[in-house]
Amino acid sequence: MIKVEGISKRYARFTAVDDVSFEVAKGQIVGFLGPNGAGKTTTMRMLTCFLPPSEGTASVAGFDVIAQPLEVKKRIGYLPENPPLYPDMEVAEYLQFAGKLKGVRGADLAKRVGEVAEKTNIGDVLPKLINKLSKGYRQRVGLAQALLHNPEVLILDEPTSGLDPKQINETRQLIRSLGGDHTIILSTHILPEVEQTCERVVIISKGKLVATDTVENLTSRMRGAASIGLEVQGDFSGVQERLEKVSGVAKVTARDEKNGRRYFEIETAEAKDVNADLARAVVEGGYNLTELKALGVSLEDVFLQLTSTEAKEEKAQ
Repeated sequence: MIKVEGISKRYARFTAVDDVSFEVAKGQIVGFLGPNGAGKTTTMRMLTCFLPPSEGTASVAGFDVIAQPLEVKKRIGYLPENPPLYPDMEVAEYLQFAGKLKGVRGADLAKRVGEVAEKTNIGDVLPKLINKLSKGYRQRVGLAQALLHNPEVLILDEPTSGLDPKQINETRQLIRSLGGDHTIILSTHILPEVEQTCERVVIISKGKLVATDTVENLTSRMRGAASIGLEVQGDFSGVQERLEKVSGVAKVTARDEKNGRRYFEIETAEAKDVNADLARAVVEGGYNLTELKALGVSLEDVFLQLTSTEAKEEKAQ
């Protein structure tokens, strides 16, 4: 559905996006992740034909963003970080206006306005002036205009920027509900947003692609050696020493005691299953083992490691 090959954008001596390539399959929700200034918005603008790439190619639904920009625009719905709203228009009036610009007419327009108003939960504000709406409602109106022509692809740039927690949760639920019917690229620097809404992740830093995969695969790849959580109840003096003697254990960290229980985090020196040996060391020592589980690496850990590595490599050069 979306294919990006070696795309770059340069402004004189500054390179905003540098040789980025990735693909998005039909119906997927993909998180486009990176720090502020990483090149996310610039890439979005090239995909939506607002900016021409300096190098490389990109296609949306089989149409080239350089050679066939009008065909691309017919097939995308775009929500920029600041929605393109007219504050002196009523919501319904604005949606009708936006629909006509997108080629929706007559009975189809009225039908689509009603459908997107219901989908984005803005039916109660259709008669209101946009300048009277809260930030959350304005964001929903912006999303409604992006959906008006029922596009195959949705490109959302920071869709929850400036929203309160309740509005953020509602917007995330809406985005998840749109997956499958629409192919979605969600640009954000908010990590929970990606974990809760996206199937795949594209991470860029300093304009360069640093990773693209599912969240699960990325965390598995970055984990390398196993990380294990273990909890002991009652007398836990000497537990850490016993755990550190288990073959394959690299580091044992004792966490705070709570309700007569002590929690330990264990890192192994290699990708080796030491769970049975850890359990045996605790039980044979006469301790009460209440929990033993594998600990995953969060997307935040992956993101920080990848973007920090990129920054260090650039500095070394």
